Amino acid sequence: MFLQHGATELASYYLQIKFFHVACAMIWLASTSVAYINYLLPAIRAWQRAPDNELLIQQRNIAMERFDKGVLLEHAAFPLLLISGLLLLAAGPWGPSHFWLALKLCIVVLVFLPIEVLDYWLSHFGGNKKAIRESGLADVALSYERAIQQHWLFLVVSTPVIAVSGVLVLYLAVVKPL
Repeated sequence: MFLQHGATELASYYLQIKFFHVACAMIWLASTSVAYINYLLPAIRAWQRAPDNELLIQQRNIAMERFDKGVLLEHAAFPLLLISGLLLLAAGPWGPSHFWLALKLCIVVLVFLPIEVLDYWLSHFGGNKKAIRESGLADVALSYERAIQQHWLFLVVSTPVIAVSGVLVLYLAVVKPL
């Protein structure tokens, strides 16, 4: 097993940890999809059809700022997902020598983790649109527009990657192919 110390004690809680892990996975994968599909995507597409329309720019900006705020649930679930995954690794009968788990761990480390680090930055730190707008910097408009463009590019690239690899990880976790 990955962590011998405490694994025996954890093993008796394996199913509860697994339930928590699956719940966090569902929150992480699905919590922003409704907002993205029904609010952010239509606002961006409308603005792209008429990029000089002030009303559409304003609607795009509001949608993006609300999206930044709305990802809090997703971003709270992700670290809990990682922690519960490590607990499952310590408590469960599966280890990195199992192909399905090794592949799942590679996807988590090489795909999900870098995407989420960038997503945290774009939504809460340097790329937070509301914080940029309220900063009072001399080049607020330019910085704000750059942040919108960067975040949109990130979403266009990362959304299909997360959708496909997320389903793959769910498949690996449920089916556990050899």
